[in-house]
Amino acid sequence: MGKYTEFMVPLKALTPGEHTYNYHPGKEFFKNMESADIRDANVETTLTVNHHNDVYQLHFTVSGEVTVLCDRCLDEMQLPVDTSYDVTVKYGDAYRDDSDEVLEIPSTANDLNVAYMIFDTVSLAIPIKHVHPLGKCNRQMSVMLKKHRVSDNADPDINDELQLIDEMDEVDGDSPTATDPRWDALKGLSTDD
Repeated sequence: MGKYTEFMVPLKALTPGEHTYNYHPGKEFFKNMESADIRDANVETTLTVNHHNDVYQLHFTVSGEVTVLCDRCLDEMQLPVDTSYDVTVKYGDAYRDDSDEVLEIPSTANDLNVAYMIFDTVSLAIPIKHVHPLGKCNRQMSVMLKKHRVSDNADPDINDELQLIDEMDEVDGDSPTATDPRWDALKGLSTDD
């Protein structure tokens, strides 16, 4: 628990009203969480705690970027993260997290560690499939994928990427870049004589 002491919120010491906490979980945070997907992060997290009548309303706002591996070419890529999460915390007899909206903690607990809530919020904001935009994958890896492709019933995104590689291979590297003939015809309409 020593790794996450900065993420402890002293619930019992809070006065009624609104309290704000700012966190910046980075690469070390996700490494300590043993995240398999997140390689690096530049994430700003704001936690607003609204305390009234022995109930604590927690509102997390997370925004920034995380670095993950592309599922197709295995190069690193950045994904934007912009999400929020709300949970109500109250004291009870024992720890209970049966619901996504309400968390009950033992009345003997003075503090609440929000590190795992932040980690879960960021992790759930990342799409299941992370791939570079079309044409941005590592070309060498895409060529290897093309070489070892087993069937044409593969993912259509992979087929699009492979078709793009084929088109790029058709363009001779030493010759000038091919242009679209429709644009060439329009260039002749220029008024600059």
